[in-house]
Amino acid sequence: MITVAVAMSGGVDSSVAAALLKDEGYDVIGVTMQVLPAESTSADQTLAARQVAERLGIPFHLIDLREIFHHKVISDFCSQYSAGRTPNPCTYCNYYVKFGALLDQARDLGADFMATGHYVRISKENNRWSLYRGIDSVKDQSYFLYKLTQAQLGQVLMPLGDFTKDV
Repeated sequence: MITVAVAMSGGVDSSVAAALLKDEGYDVIGVTMQVLPAESTSADQTLAARQVAERLGIPFHLIDLREIFHHKVISDFCSQYSAGRTPNPCTYCNYYVKFGALLDQARDLGADFMATGHYVRISKENNRWSLYRGIDSVKDQSYFLYKLTQAQLGQVLMPLGDFTKDV
């Protein structure tokens, strides 16, 4: 059976992604990144993700990525901003943290793939992975993922890319 670790934020999108993959027959593991101090508001999101995992009957893991998040996202943002630039910290977080360190941890847990609740599509054509906008132009999040490598794209599933979301 193919195992997929779903990056769960505690929100609707990642929860739906986990449920869809489970319904499709994948062995699903819920993973949540801890990137802020434990006493922050992220504790509520972690609890929500854990509760969704329990309802879905899937294992759940909280993965401490505070150090790499601070180094690769927070410090870089502050440095860039201080230099008069307007950085996009989400692109760095996705490249280094979510699809870097978290993906590595997911593989250590036995996952073959990682999935998220991003509204994007990924496909392989001519032996090359390509990232496409989600069909919902309002929810498309492909611009946050433009830095991902071929290796990263080849290990990721995006089950929401072919869906629309009414807000």
